[in-house]
Amino acid sequence: MNTGRLYDGFLPGRYQFDAYGNGGFRFADMSHRGSLLALPSGIRAWPVASMADLTDEVLDPVFAEGDALELLLFGTGADIAALPVAFRTRFREAGIGLDVMQTGAAARTYNILLAENRKVGAALIAVP
Repeated sequence: MNTGRLYDGFLPGRYQFDAYGNGGFRFADMSHRGSLLALPSGIRAWPVASMADLTDEVLDPVFAEGDALELLLFGTGADIAALPVAFRTRFREAGIGLDVMQTGAAARTYNILLAENRKVGAALIAVP
């Protein structure tokens, strides 16, 4: 069993996702209801329930990763949705690759790239 603890919505370390759906995720022998950011520094609760909730502030933790992050997989929920141009521009200017897809595909792709020890992160909007 994992001895890590989720404090204030943050669990340090890198973990694969075991499952997703029903409004949340399973990882590291734990479950979480709601959306998540999985970054090289750790996994954190993410206050985004839909694309309408995106702001610069909710994306700040992504950009705080610096050189530790080369690619962000953005899971838009059950349906694919376009990321607004202003956010795409911010990723381009920061030198972080961006791939937008449904949450399930993003979680599966994240697991593969994490197993390859890539500098990958995932912003995952929970699906029902």
